[in-house]
Amino acid sequence: MNTVKLIGNVGAEVNIMNFDKSKKASFSLATTDAYTDKNKQEVKTTAWHNVIAWGKTAELCESLITKGKRIQVEGKIVYRNYTNSQNQKVYITEIQAFKIEEMQSNK
Repeated sequence: MNTVKLIGNVGAEVNIMNFDKSKKASFSLATTDAYTDKNKQEVKTTAWHNVIAWGKTAELCESLITKGKRIQVEGKIVYRNYTNSQNQKVYITEIQAFKIEEMQSNK
């Protein structure tokens, strides 16, 4: 089963693309993990995720998402690739969101 749930902060304003009968939303999401190292120091690492959403979920993104907002995303991991203008293969990993919810800020 290909499912993912991420909680993090939106990195930039959502990008909306309009098509004839649908919309696509895309945005970046930062998630942070923390652990204590052997010297008892807290270490935080941040990972950035590319998120996309289609249709009604994209419409929700358009009205809900702003830069810095803390959200929860549920969806699946999608892999795609293309050949760029320099004839190099480019690989992309995205989270295709099916459900997005606003979360309380952790500040």
